[in-house]
Amino acid sequence: MRWHPSPYLLLGGLFWLLMSLAYWRVPICCDFGQHAAVVERLRDDLLHPRHPMADLPGDGSAYYSPYAVAQALLAKATGLAGWQVVKLSGPLNLLVLLTGIARFVRVLTPRPWAPVLALFAMVLLWGTRMAWWSGYLGLMSMTGNLGYPSTFGIALMFWAWAWAGSLARAPRSVWPYAGLGALCGLILLIHPITSVAAVIGVIAFALPRFRMPLRWALTGLAALAVATTWPYFNPLDLVGDESVDWIHRQLYVDMPQRFWLAALGLPALFVRWRRDRKDPLVLMFALDCAVVGYGWLSGHYTYGRILGLTLVPLQFALAIELTAPRNWGNRRAALAGATALGAFVGFFQIQAGAVVPRTLDPIGFDQPPRWPSYAWAAAHMDRGDVVLTDGYRPMRSLPAFGVNLVAPAWPDASLEESVRNRRLREVREYLDPLSTPAARAAVVKRHHVRWLLVAPYQRLPAEAVVVSWSAQTGEVLARVGPRVNGASHAHAHAS
Repeated sequence: MRWHPSPYLLLGGLFWLLMSLAYWRVPICCDFGQHAAVVERLRDDLLHPRHPMADLPGDGSAYYSPYAVAQALLAKATGLAGWQVVKLSGPLNLLVLLTGIARFVRVLTPRPWAPVLALFAMVLLWGTRMAWWSGYLGLMSMTGNLGYPSTFGIALMFWAWAWAGSLARAPRSVWPYAGLGALCGLILLIHPITSVAAVIGVIAFALPRFRMPLRWALTGLAALAVATTWPYFNPLDLVGDESVDWIHRQLYVDMPQRFWLAALGLPALFVRWRRDRKDPLVLMFALDCAVVGYGWLSGHYTYGRILGLTLVPLQFALAIELTAPRNWGNRRAALAGATALGAFVGFFQIQAGAVVPRTLDPIGFDQPPRWPSYAWAAAHMDRGDVVLTDGYRPMRSLPAFGVNLVAPAWPDASLEESVRNRRLREVREYLDPLSTPAARAAVVKRHHVRWLLVAPYQRLPAEAVVVSWSAQTGEVLARVGPRVNGASHAHAHAS
């Protein structure tokens, strides 16, 4: 018998190649520098890494996950830089994601075209306003976040759902249940908010046919055991943490414009509900909506991070419904036409620039962010040097090269938020045109500042010595402190 590749193997393979190339062409931007910095810190000291972005202790930082440790081990073994490892992680994460989607859809239906439609619904049916966020898997956002922990966590989430679905359908010995729990615990360590959606999916499969409750209890115990024995941080300490809620409030802004195309899946989800009141996709969507609503009503806006995953039941239910055998009725034909139109609108309104380079673009699609490189500044710095800047882009890019900031750009469990805010105030005071030489010297001494990077419109202090500047952005790099060996920074403290 001759082997014939499935439609998903062919089209999914082409998608993997296209998106890997699209991801590779986008320069360091947004959160990329943060994740590259994590790899750099672990490469310097695998057992006791410093804070990802500052010359501070890193004990308890949730960034030091099993995923990051594996990246650091790869960096150590190959000599690659942190940013190179994060780049290389993108195609690997995408491969795990695509295989996870295939496995999950097969649990729901044997239709060979269902995984294909599910994939394209997942990347195109969002909205007509940009939804660029870690863990959001539209075409455009994938060009920036394929190498992030969130993408790998989502990939493992699909495998966990498929595993739960197979166990719900055919109960087995205790070990598969324990293995599923270990996988959920791993997802919790890699990307805590994704684990919320992962657990919801497992519950959606387990509840309708809740047999052998002790075995499902073992799943929960195994997840807790894996999560709480990780030596770098305890993810349960993050429960109730409000330090990043203010960042995530914007996720709830303009929700209809960002996600309305996914509503095309509501009729398909309704059909599934009519057939089976305990359908796993229906339960998954209902529980996801409850969590998102809780985030809004409680002010814990971080739970809004699962908004992108809340669309998955809609998108996948739609894909499964549209791959049903012909002959179609008028309603299904109308739904297919609306879906085709929605995919067309989503692609040309928002997503096209992800895969159509500007040189081949006849229309002028929105393109992924193209931040300037800060390699020109990092080339003058030693590992562990401290740089003072308040620029949005350099604060998020420079730590990727192994240098430290005076004030970290993002909250982190390893640093009290009051300390980070105080450091941010000191940076602003230093850059204030009315600051005195004595006040600036005190900041330099207290934080071991070696470098100053300022925008073209910012005043350069008299004591600063210009070393280089960027012809692209006009930013200036100046030396403001004595050379300090990065290894001597170990005595620095949170003050």
